[in-house]
Parts: sequence; structure tokens; C-alpha cells
Amino acid sequence: MIRVLIADDQGMVRTGFTVFLSSQPDIEVVGEAGDGREALRRAAELRPDVVLMDVRMPVMNGLEATRELLSGRHGQAPKVLILTTFDLDDYVYEALRAGASGFLLKDASAAQLAEAVRVVAAGDALISPGVTRRLIDEFARMGGPRPPVKRAEGLTERETEVLRLMAQALSNQEIAARLVVAEQAVKTHVGRVLSKLGLRDRAQAIVYAYETGLVRPGG
Repeated sequence: MIRVLIADDQGMVRTGFTVFLSSQPDIEVVGEAGDGREALRRAAELRPDVVLMDVRMPVMNGLEATRELLSGRHGQAPKVLILTTFDLDDYVYEALRAGASGFLLKDASAAQLAEAVRVVAAGDALISPGVTRRLIDEFARMGGPRPPVKRAEGLTERETEVLRLMAQALSNQEIAARLVVAEQAVKTHVGRVLSKLGLRDRAQAIVYAYETGLVRPGG
């Protein structure tokens, strides 16, 4: 069972999400929170696998709560799935930096909600090409990343190539087609990239690729 905590200041949103997710055979909603500080307290009590975290909440917003929750000061951290009104939310870049595993639009369908929870619980990132574009634009606005590098430290050439494609928000299937290799081979490379670089998931890999100059805005 995937244990889920829902953090949103709108009671109707929490109730709707809870009703649907609780009907799934592999998902259990263990609690709710109305603001970021309560989300931290409830997460410490309930130890969920995934936290659905709204960005705009009173007392402590979702970005601050995500950063604190994933800081390493609270034991084993859950995966955080950010709830947004728009996929080009101003907080995309900082939420990724804070360690969020993905983004979900509040108007997503019930099936998309359940699948999103499963995806991040499995250790994958949920980042659309549109969100990646927003991330690239943010780097460009900030003046770009460090000088470009040819290979990430500690990675083989193929692993570096896979990381570059991950940074374009390509799926394993799409990367496999681009490199003309088996999808299982791509999954192996992705796992090694995350392990060698000490990254939690693909979301962190995207941030790493741009911050180190491995991929450049507009490149």
C-alpha cells in the first residue's frame, strides 16, 4: 500500500482527493493537513510514502514545507508531489531545488491523480516537457548555469548521454528510441546515474544537469 498525506488549505480539494484515492486498491490516505506547518507535523506522525503538497497555503507555504520535509532533519523523507493551478507555476524551479519529485495540476483527472501518486512512490519523477521548459527559462533568466562540461564527474559517456536526455524530460522509452537501445538498458543507466551522483530521482537529475552546465538553456 502507498501511504499518502494530502496537504491543501481547501477542504473540498482534500476531501475530493481523499475520496478518490481511498477507493484505489493500492493507495491509503493516512491523513490531511491544511497548511505547511501542519503537513510537517502530520508527516512526522504518520510517515507517509507520498505527500500531495499544495504550494499556496497559510502559516507555511508548500515550498517551505517541502524544503524542510526533505532537508534530512526529519528522518526518512517521503516523496513530494506538488499541487499547482498552472503547470508553469512560478515556483517550479524552487520546488525542484527543494527536492519535489513532480507536479500535478489541480484539474487533473482522477486517473491521472492516482497514476501520479504511483509514479513518484516508485521513485520516478513526474515532470512534463512544459515544466522542463519553465525550468530552462528560469536558468536563462538567472544568467545561465556554470560553463558547459562534456561529461558529468564519475559517469561514463553513455551515462552522461542518458542524463542529458533525462534533462529534456524524455521518458525511458523515448530515450531508448533516441539511443536505439533496449528500454531495460536505459533503466539500468538511469539507476546508475542517480546512484553515482547521489540524486533522489529524475527531478533532481534535471536540476543537476542544468546547474553543472551539462545542459545549457537554449542548447
